[in-house]
Amino acid sequence: MADGTAAKRTADSAANSAAVHGTLLDRVPRRGVLRVCTTGDYRPFSHRDAKTGAYTGIDISMAGNLAKSLDAKPKFTATTWAKLVDDLAAGRCDIGMGGVSVTLERARKAAFSEPYLTDGKTPIVRCEDEKKYQTLDDIDRPGVRVVVNPGGTNEAFARAHIKRATLTVHPDNTTIFDEIIDGRADVMMTDASETRYQSKIHPELCAVHPDKPFSFSEKAYALPRSDAQFKSYVDQWVHLATHDGTYRKYADEWLARPVE
Repeated sequence: MADGTAAKRTADSAANSAAVHGTLLDRVPRRGVLRVCTTGDYRPFSHRDAKTGAYTGIDISMAGNLAKSLDAKPKFTATTWAKLVDDLAAGRCDIGMGGVSVTLERARKAAFSEPYLTDGKTPIVRCEDEKKYQTLDDIDRPGVRVVVNPGGTNEAFARAHIKRATLTVHPDNTTIFDEIIDGRADVMMTDASETRYQSKIHPELCAVHPDKPFSFSEKAYALPRSDAQFKSYVDQWVHLATHDGTYRKYADEWLARPVE
């Protein structure tokens, strides 16, 4: 009898806890706010204006669309690539957005939505050097200066493949491409989607074979591991948005923006 009573109390406690905390699928509409962790340094997905603090980008628009579907408004929380999944796991936000690549390391701390984009690492260089840096062997040579931003998949890829070239970590991803333009670095390897955008806004730079990147990756939205109901909802939202023209509309709008 005592064991049965204890078991009932445990079950009741668990039920009460679930009722209080619940799923984000219920809590976000009640709160009226969707808390979004984003780095703000990765165009065309997430860019924070240093003067106004305003966020723009494809995934910023997607965040607004997701929030609206939940009768809420987005609230953006600044994070870094090194801390994004930790901030999510600590409950500082409900979702991580802004060109986040799916990795097994991140998947140990966060769940991921259905992917919305296939991507991969490829070089971006000064246009006059495009033919010089076609392969990893071309890049990983003494005398070649490779630059990378810290804490994310770009740094992990560079450290795994650059052994003989000089590798420099540049702390600011919003100015890193100036290092190549101004001749202080020769190559950066980043996602093909970013090389396409940066070559659009910087005519001096060329994306090297972005249709045939060195690696395979997917971009998705980072979610709390323990909230299966919220993940199921976000999966369905991503599926619809990538098939009904919503994502394409935001991508086209951003890519059509005038050069800043």
